[in-house]
Amino acid sequence: MPNGDVHTVHRDGTWLNEVEGQHAPLDGTFDRKDDAVAAGRKDADARGVEHVIHGLDGQIHEKNSHGHDPRNVPG
Repeated sequence: MPNGDVHTVHRDGTWLNEVEGQHAPLDGTFDRKDDAVAAGRKDADARGVEHVIHGLDGQIHEKNSHGHDPRNVPG
């Protein structure tokens, strides 16, 4: 299984999830961002990697960690 983070992005009129460093989308494409985010979260959790959510502008809007948080970090 790839170690790259899962990115939810908008491309060519659809939302998709891709693994950092790979070109093929995971789980196909989605018409709605919410559906793509839910699928991306599930993939990132299964892989134990970060889930990076981008907006229509391509900028990172949110990041969620699924397995790489050090235990000694407060909060």
